[in-house]
Amino acid sequence: MNSFEFQHPWFFLLFIIIAIMIWQQYFKPSKMVEIAVPGVRELKYKYSLKSLLFKYLPLLRILALSAFIFALARPQSVLKEEEVKAEGIDIMLVMDLSSSMLARDFDPDRLTVSKQMAQDFIDKRSYDRIGLVVFAGESFTQSPLTTDHRVLKNFLGQLESGLLDDGTAIGMGLASAVNRLKESEAKSKVVILLTDGVNNAGYIKPMTAAEIAKSMGVKVYTIGVGSMGNAISPTRRRSDGVYVFANTRVEIDEALLTEISKLTGGQYFRATDEASLQSIYEQIDQFEKTEIEVSVFKRYSEEFRFFLFIGLICLILEWLFKNTILRSVP
Repeated sequence: MNSFEFQHPWFFLLFIIIAIMIWQQYFKPSKMVEIAVPGVRELKYKYSLKSLLFKYLPLLRILALSAFIFALARPQSVLKEEEVKAEGIDIMLVMDLSSSMLARDFDPDRLTVSKQMAQDFIDKRSYDRIGLVVFAGESFTQSPLTTDHRVLKNFLGQLESGLLDDGTAIGMGLASAVNRLKESEAKSKVVILLTDGVNNAGYIKPMTAAEIAKSMGVKVYTIGVGSMGNAISPTRRRSDGVYVFANTRVEIDEALLTEISKLTGGQYFRATDEASLQSIYEQIDQFEKTEIEVSVFKRYSEEFRFFLFIGLICLILEWLFKNTILRSVP
């Protein structure tokens, strides 16, 4: 990253002299005495190009002196190089895409807010490999572990309910994520599983997947999304693909999610609104800190020659104008 700094900035105090020069040249009250001469009042004096150049000729000297002050301040271009040694964490995000994630107890719905919070979480994990698994009635790996967080966030943004058969296969989603971590050599391996329902699909039981996670040293954080009580949620889907909404009761198997987290050394969280979900991701971010060692190297490039050159050009131009087209005849 290039930046600009001055080795001797106190030379900028000389700009006080520049300010005085400008005041004396253009703002100091004139002491010239005006004499009224009869018969010439109707004459209109018109400024010519030469007269304008003569008036502003002193600016060239002022610009030259300003450039010399910048040169004296010793400007330097700084190239910063960072050598980063990061002991990253491998993280798999597991997100529920069942139709109930369209419930409107979040604004505009649970899925949209969950995606946004996950993207914000990814932005904070610059040095970690992160992957994405989605599930409904079945599971699917949307993205393997990657450090290309821009692509990962694009995948997240494209998620929507209806991509998979409806249902809530928590065990399948967790098993797919754990399978993606089995080859990981990271010191810390984490799964963040977000759901709003009760396991009712899939051929792998959630606790079986949790046992596998434990045996592989994978820590599972579970998040139950949804307000307490009732919420406006999809109850069926018409033949044209449009969901029909009605007020239904929220059901989340908190006991199961708590047991999964406890078994693997993680923690269960309940998010009842956008603020609480954001707070949960912030807590997980604090729990799972990446160890980073950063060494910064600086290289300097002297840039005073540019300002010296500009100053000399201004002085040469002033001399040329003063001794050619703006030459004064005694």
